[in-house]
Amino acid sequence: MLVCTLGDLVLDVLVRLDAPLVPGGDVGARTVVRPGGQAANVAAWAASLGARSRLVTKRADDEAGRLAASAVEELGVELVGPFEPAGGTGVVVSLVGTDGERTMASDRGAGGSFSADELDPAWLAGCDHLYVSGYCLTHEPGRHMAETAVAAARSQRATVSVDLAATSAIESCGVEQLREFVTAVRPDGVFCNEEEDRAVGGPVEGIHWILKRGARGASFGGNDLAAVSTTPTDSTGAGDALAAGWIVGGPQLALATAARCVAQVGAMPPGS
Repeated sequence: MLVCTLGDLVLDVLVRLDAPLVPGGDVGARTVVRPGGQAANVAAWAASLGARSRLVTKRADDEAGRLAASAVEELGVELVGPFEPAGGTGVVVSLVGTDGERTMASDRGAGGSFSADELDPAWLAGCDHLYVSGYCLTHEPGRHMAETAVAAARSQRATVSVDLAATSAIESCGVEQLREFVTAVRPDGVFCNEEEDRAVGGPVEGIHWILKRGARGASFGGNDLAAVSTTPTDSTGAGDALAAGWIVGGPQLALATAARCVAQVGAMPPGS
């Protein structure tokens, strides 16, 4: 199975706090720098589950970009896509609280300018499933590029999924525009958490809606399943791991993969 993912490759700066932040104060933390980005995370988890994995992304040819690319390729992910000669690699800072929950500050870098005329349909050759990160949909030219990628994947008889990404992405895109996109491309699955579900106004009729509920498991088209028991360490990337599991093997593998993710520090499988 060849899983293609469309979206960003960035550097994740993971800051695990020893105590809650205090305005004007200083608290201890452990900091790790790793490759990341929603689409890159899904690609890495899909590869760890035995799928062939290809990330379609726009990259910057800088030191940070080369570091992230090398680390992802070591996890078995094939990288394709254009380079941005002037822009830099994106950086996402994830603050992980003492309860394992995280808050992110994101700079998409080169990925924010990926346009349809830069997309080579050959990058989707042989694709069995295309996963589209919702961060591609926040602004043009990303939405048109994503529509073009979906059409190219459909020409390969691929199935398609879309992740709504974050409430901030929904607000940037606009609820109506996002629902219009989902209605137009008719994905085989849409991933969102409960906050994103409320922000977008609930499921689009006729679309398989996958609702991520964290420690309470997930709903797959209205079928509620409990989370797999684990000791939570870091929730960063859990939804991406769940998406990869669903794409490769369905709901049970989705929940098991999410449990593996939250039991470790970082959004990608071990080895990154």
